[in-house]
Amino acid sequence: MRMMHIGSRAIGPGAPCYLIAEAGVNHNGRLDLALELVDAAARSGADAVKFQTFNAERVTTREAPKAIYQKETTGAEESQLDMLRKLELSDDAHREIQAHCRHKGILFLSTPFDEQSADFLDELSVPAFKIPSGEITNLSFLEHVARKGKPMIVSTGMSSLAEVASAVAVVRALGNPDLALLHCVSAYPADAADANLRAMQTMATAFDVPVGFSDHTLGLDVALAAVALGACVLEKHFTLDRNLPGPDHRASLEPGELRALVQGTRAVEAALGHGRKEPVPCEADVAMVSRKSIVSAIDIPAGTRVTRELLVMKNPGTGWPPSMLHEVVGRVAAADIPADTILTAEMFR
Repeated sequence: MRMMHIGSRAIGPGAPCYLIAEAGVNHNGRLDLALELVDAAARSGADAVKFQTFNAERVTTREAPKAIYQKETTGAEESQLDMLRKLELSDDAHREIQAHCRHKGILFLSTPFDEQSADFLDELSVPAFKIPSGEITNLSFLEHVARKGKPMIVSTGMSSLAEVASAVAVVRALGNPDLALLHCVSAYPADAADANLRAMQTMATAFDVPVGFSDHTLGLDVALAAVALGACVLEKHFTLDRNLPGPDHRASLEPGELRALVQGTRAVEAALGHGRKEPVPCEADVAMVSRKSIVSAIDIPAGTRVTRELLVMKNPGTGWPPSMLHEVVGRVAAADIPADTILTAEMFR
């Protein structure tokens, strides 16, 4: 599989999972909240913090309805256009957030929702582009971004494998930049029963690129399961407070949970190991105590030829193992062997 790189960071099988803390629009249009989100993401240990870059008038019509979850979280009386206007970040705000990310030692990423926004992010020299699920059938937009030649992480929520194939073909036809695909269920929040994490492997097999998961489920369980199944990239929404007003807060992690996700991810990766079935050093003490040795069942006088009836298996495992029973039977005792003695080679001739 072709590995992907964002800066010096390798992304793909064998590399640590690339963790994107998705701030999205959980800043509610406020620069001070956006900077606090950067701080929380940096403290969590995530690899990158990601925002969203768009101009409301360029991405939605005046008549566009809100999704049900948006009506539930922001009210049905407000239009999608008006909601998005409140969630925009200015160009200057983007620059300040990016500078703050540098200061905090975390990578700045943002998702463009239109060509002009992609151009602006390119001017900011972002190291990669994250494509949202809603744009996977917007092939002209994918072409526009792919021409920039930077790594692309493409979310695939709401899409069929055929639609993903069309998107991948467009990207590969235009300079073939580094590409990763994220499986996603575009519901906020998504039900764990709909996660279908095995779709990651389907895409990895079909397209031979790193795959991952953009998680909208509640809690950490599904995200950590995705890591265990081989997610090379993991993206998860987070907020400073799930009770804040706005469309995405209720399906987001709070800062402590985000830290737990990062720690859990690294623990899962460590637990996956190398795959060879072999004992590890930490088992040595328990192995000695819990495994058995061949032991004399009764007193065995010197010169006695040992039979099976003279032997039992008991802890600890410091002598001949039970697997050597057939080699012990028939040996001759070199000296008297008291009952309940762990047998060793020196006791026989």
